Amino acid sequence: EAVAAEWMLEFACSCLCRHFAEQSGAEFRRWRDVAQALINGLSRIPPHQKKTVYLCQLLIRVAQGKSLELKFENDQRISPLESALSFWTLLEREEMKLEKLHEDIRRLIQIQIVAVHMENRYFKEAAEVLERLFTDSESDKPLRVKLATIIKTKDPYVPLLQSFSYSLLISKIKSYIELFMKENETNFLIQEATKQVASKGLGAAAWLNRPVEVNENDESDLETKQRFVLSIILLRDVLGQQHETCRTKSRMQNCCLDVDSSLLWMYINCLLGLNNIQNVGKNGVSLPCSRRRQRWTHQEDLELKSGVREFGVGNWAKILVHGNFNNRTSVMLKDRWRTLSRIE
Repeated sequence: EAVAAEWMLEFACSCLCRHFAEQSGAEFRRWRDVAQALINGLSRIPPHQKKTVYLCQLLIRVAQGKSLELKFENDQRISPLESALSFWTLLEREEMKLEKLHEDIRRLIQIQIVAVHMENRYFKEAAEVLERLFTDSESDKPLRVKLATIIKTKDPYVPLLQSFSYSLLISKIKSYIELFMKENETNFLIQEATKQVASKGLGAAAWLNRPVEVNENDESDLETKQRFVLSIILLRDVLGQQHETCRTKSRMQNCCLDVDSSLLWMYINCLLGLNNIQNVGKNGVSLPCSRRRQRWTHQEDLELKSGVREFGVGNWAKILVHGNFNNRTSVMLKDRWRTLSRIE
């Protein structure tokens, strides 16, 4: 479960970064919820994933930075951006080679914390947050004095605030994300899939590397999608084999992986539910993008009933993985079970 959580957190962070950069609100919120659930489930942050966790928390807060009514900290005075600044400080401690970019982003967050309060006419709160933000160091003094003067004018549209705007902050964070993604590529699933492909013969390897005709707009992320889909299919097969091994043992605690863990299957279900994943058959052949209604066979109905008896109603992801279904999704299983229940 811990290993699956690490894989999923890396992937969730990657999705967050991409959708933050593309400003896709709905998809960003979707992966924000996944990332937050995974982070909340950690008993401790593994050292090698500290940057991943800190970046996720930073992006979640910056995306909501102008919503002062949202609170991420127990201290109700702390705004989303002020909370984001604390995670940016943690990120700075994890790496030392991007000093100029670090400094630029830090200053932009500090300025925007004050600017957002002023835009909402919270001038008293802006003065209070200024006291919390800056130390008495000489390097902070010039900016602290300028911001104090701006707060006294009660004008949120002065040139300084306009020059160091929220859009500039977003742009700088995008630059940081680009560097982060280059240095922290998620390779583990692909590496493990490659080992499995090699053990299954050249057929799977040929599918993995075969050329596919695509539109120009889709070309950039096609390879990633293909490889990731294959990784999850193979991961599912491995977990399925592990499950069969566990079932034959007299004591489940002797099993090296508890594949009945609901949290683990939540991860697998999330992975299997990604866009376009339903377009890849179990034999690795790409299916048409448009779905056609497909009659349920008697054998599939039996598989569904058997799965419900074994795993219970609602555990559609488990039933899908362990059953022999013809290009079905967990949603299709749920709908079919509802139909069968009405018929019976």
